[in-house]
Amino acid sequence: MPVNSFEHYPMSWKPNKKLLNRPYYASIASLLEHDIVNGLLMPGTKLPPQRELADFLDLNFTTITRAYKICEVKGLIYAVTGSGTFVSTNAARSITISTVKSSHTIDLGFVASFEETNNVVTEAMENVMKKSYLEHLLNYNDPTGIPHQKKAAANWMESFGMNVDHENISIVSGAQNALAITLASLFEPGNRIATDIFTYANFIELAKLLHIQLVPIEGDSFGMIPDELDKACSQLNIHGIFLMPTCSNPTTIMIPHFRKKELAEVIRKHRLLLIEDDIHAFLTAGIIADYQQPMFNLLPNQSVYICGTSKSICSGLRVAYLTYGESLRSKVLKGIFNINVKTSSFDTEVITELIISGKANEIVRRKKQLAEIANDIYYKYFPYKTTNNEHPLSFHRWLPIQSNKELEVNLERQGVRVFHSNRFLVSGQNTSQEYLRIALSSTTNFDDLELGL
Repeated sequence: MPVNSFEHYPMSWKPNKKLLNRPYYASIASLLEHDIVNGLLMPGTKLPPQRELADFLDLNFTTITRAYKICEVKGLIYAVTGSGTFVSTNAARSITISTVKSSHTIDLGFVASFEETNNVVTEAMENVMKKSYLEHLLNYNDPTGIPHQKKAAANWMESFGMNVDHENISIVSGAQNALAITLASLFEPGNRIATDIFTYANFIELAKLLHIQLVPIEGDSFGMIPDELDKACSQLNIHGIFLMPTCSNPTTIMIPHFRKKELAEVIRKHRLLLIEDDIHAFLTAGIIADYQQPMFNLLPNQSVYICGTSKSICSGLRVAYLTYGESLRSKVLKGIFNINVKTSSFDTEVITELIISGKANEIVRRKKQLAEIANDIYYKYFPYKTTNNEHPLSFHRWLPIQSNKELEVNLERQGVRVFHSNRFLVSGQNTSQEYLRIALSSTTNFDDLELGL
């Protein structure tokens, strides 16, 4: 029995002893998860020290350690050396971002794709319907993509500086699907992946779903700081790194070539697996002198490169190109076969038709024009930048605000949907600066965009 009575002792969490069952560590983890998910423990709450909780429950210290570890792997809590264990920022709610349909709301939250160019896509669909091999697009064959489709993919990515054999390309069902395949194929529950402090919200949720821990790394106006990544890798067993180097979602930061090389040295030193989500490369190639090439070219044997076509060509067809080093090939293919079976050859053929005909480049030119207009409207109302390295044609903006975590809810009540930076904040990181991510590409016309802004 514990020496001290805990009857009136202040503890941030006191699980009901009567609800505990063997094995105790699993029971404690289940009770902790219940109280976090149901809002009984708020994000940021500091949990009792493990020895203190062990005394309160009259259990072994290692039992509490095992319980905390289960919840940490699930992304519900995180530990800070020397400070304690805390409830994660987004543990109690889903931060997955999706579109919303409401006649009373201007959606500046979900980043769409300037859908005005879809008439060009429908013309390509009609052309595909007339092809003599149409029936061959409707079966299970070629689960990673028909050879001529993969060759078109290689040609498309060549304009971004990617030089890769089409045999190391697989066609998957959108960039989010590519991320799911990558995490499920190449990582295990409990593995750690380094990310920016603010990163893609759906990646945070995907990692949480697969029980993969994200480690936030400090950055500056050029992206993640290599020395901070090196320090984290020296202190923790980190297995991978996730970057969006062309136009980070949500911050819009572009990683210049000198920083890519610095990061590549650290990644190589610690043998990390790089996940390079480069879905915005089409906005940069040809207009940003310092773009030069993807990081994949610097680390071809330990990288996965994701090139989605949802933002660049058409969001509804859900086609992305997944490129990987030869050493990763067998694991990635196994993941594709088990998760996808295959991606629609018909949808992929439409994208291929657009690429081969040159229409895809026309769509990109039009989307860049629309992005330029939308950004001009944005800067009319918010005439300043958070960094000097923001992407000039980003489909969204990152607006610094004074501390107000209820602003997202309050704005939606007034008919404008935006997302607070808490949705993008990786658990285990505190930041004094708050932001709103504002989408510029989702309204059906610029009048609505201007009204919302």
